Amino acid sequence: MRTERLQPLSLPRGRRLFCELCLGPAHVRCGGCGVTFYCETDHQSADWVSVHEKICQLLIPLRTASPFYNSEKERKHGVEQKIRRETFLAGLTHTIAQNYLFEGKHEDAIPAALHSLKFSISVHGSDSVELVPQYLILAEASLGLGHISQGEEYLSQALWIVLKNPSCSHTIQSKLHRNVGLLHAAKGNFEDALYHLANDIYFASCAFGPHSLAASGGYFHMGNVFFRQNRADVAKSLYAEVVDIWHGHFTRLINQRYEAMMNPKVIDIFSREPEPIEETPDEQERSDASKMLNAILEVEEQSGKPQPAKVAKAALALAMLHFLVQDLPKSQELVTKVRQIRKRLPKAEPDVALHRLVELLKYKQS
Repeated sequence: MRTERLQPLSLPRGRRLFCELCLGPAHVRCGGCGVTFYCETDHQSADWVSVHEKICQLLIPLRTASPFYNSEKERKHGVEQKIRRETFLAGLTHTIAQNYLFEGKHEDAIPAALHSLKFSISVHGSDSVELVPQYLILAEASLGLGHISQGEEYLSQALWIVLKNPSCSHTIQSKLHRNVGLLHAAKGNFEDALYHLANDIYFASCAFGPHSLAASGGYFHMGNVFFRQNRADVAKSLYAEVVDIWHGHFTRLINQRYEAMMNPKVIDIFSREPEPIEETPDEQERSDASKMLNAILEVEEQSGKPQPAKVAKAALALAMLHFLVQDLPKSQELVTKVRQIRKRLPKAEPDVALHRLVELLKYKQS
């Protein structure tokens, strides 16, 4: 990271420069690209660690003076090229910010999300629905850092855009209501939180179905709110729905692998058919499933009256997740735990998912 301190007399008269992160007066700039400015080196360092190192050189053609065009055709081509670059950078920085959220790195997510927001505004305008995902990332990261008022401001911006665009997709409305619900939960407004989380489940169900992975987060967060209200019975019924959703999803993936193991496909070098691709949990699924299932498992195990069947089902869902992401030792550890719990169950029915997971582990380990 290279830093250059600005000399006021070297700037063109009347030109004011602003910090990339806080929009305060800039006193330093990046020595790598020469077109990005900061109030102090602390903000430059935060931006560099988050995203600037990855996009430093890509900013130069966007932030330098446009060349003189000899024709209208050349001008249109230049504008289109600029939009393509900004669209690419909006998507890239959004992905980077989202990945930081999956990893729980809320502070690193904010600079990347701010870049994505700026590029999206330049491409789509300040009132476009395309800005909502960026505002939601900024809100979630702010809430994760305990900055309630800042998170509320970002959510207000997202809510205003959605209200002005009634045709907004169910997916975006689901994510918006979830974040608003989490904001109210953080402020202790439990009834408002439950209202918005119920809307989250409704819109997620409209988009993907009531038992979809997208709906599981709403059930989970509603369960957390009821748990904080000391309504453990309601909370546990919602947690059970979450476990059922993830258990069903991972069982389907385990069944695919079990069938492939039992019926290996003969390789035909002359076949033009593409090889089937094994479906694997993506980063968001891994993060969501791990967070929800571990939290639910902890609640069940620490309960005054733990229910072994529910503990076993949550542990088995986690065991399948770890197998699918190639963490075989952890998967084996959880399988052993499930087997020990099931021995204490009266008249426990054979568990096909558990049996198939055990066979897959044996196959992998051999």
